[in-house]
Amino acid sequence: MRALVLGEILWDVFDDGERLGGAPFNFAAQLARLGHEALLVSAVGEDERGRKALERAQELGVGKRYIRTTRWADTGVVEVQLNEAGQPQYQIRRPAAYDFAGLSPEDLAGLRSNPPDWIYYGSLFAREPRPKALLEKTFESLPEGERFFDVNLRPDSYTPELLLELLPYATVLKVNADEVWELERAAGDVHDGQESFARRAADRYGLRGVAITRAEDGCALFWEGEWVEAPGIAVKVHDAVGAGDAFSAALAHATSQGWPLATRAAFANRVGALIASKAGATPEWTEEEAWSLEA
Repeated sequence: MRALVLGEILWDVFDDGERLGGAPFNFAAQLARLGHEALLVSAVGEDERGRKALERAQELGVGKRYIRTTRWADTGVVEVQLNEAGQPQYQIRRPAAYDFAGLSPEDLAGLRSNPPDWIYYGSLFAREPRPKALLEKTFESLPEGERFFDVNLRPDSYTPELLLELLPYATVLKVNADEVWELERAAGDVHDGQESFARRAADRYGLRGVAITRAEDGCALFWEGEWVEAPGIAVKVHDAVGAGDAFSAALAHATSQGWPLATRAAFANRVGALIASKAGATPEWTEEEAWSLEA
């Protein structure tokens, strides 16, 4: 599978240090770990964090061809505070270098000649006009393949109107349980259950699939009329940063392999739980390690 991943590369700043992250970067890194080609469209600054980010991306196998270096802003930074349960709260600094990501006409021509199987995008990146325009240009230029929308809401980084603009581009939607409520509120719908939400969203926006993560309660998947639920995986949470991104990558991997829907849910669930049990968003792990976890 070949994926084009548009969005932020940034440093998560914890009390005990900094770790490279950003949901799109995490997604790309986990896809690379699973053996896929993941090309990140982003940007870093002309600074030490930018240099280290490019080095780390290479170490993790993330394609750097479309990661620009810009002088217009510093490499992205997010301050992360963890609560007692290991759940993160974020303070995002913008403008950041990733706001100046871009694809040239030559880049787009090359991608059209060898189009990606999946295109990943999220709401945080699209909050600013320049990245949003990049998304729209990319979708217009590359109309084929799956388009994976990881809603990934952050405080003060989205509007209901933006969500409704981004949804029609997607073929696969990933949300958590809280984000279901936000999307229903944006659309003016009454909440009548997660399965009803998934079926309604699929009909309204032309989605093939909807994934709903439920933290310790597992996940639910809808795909072309089929609905499955997977129970939670009991792990000791170190920090939950990147767990949802790992879930997304595992789901894309499992879908590309043509696995049954229940198997996709079980695998994505385990990978998300495994990452939550480790420090940072992109720790080392193996598929065997994920499958060894018991529901």
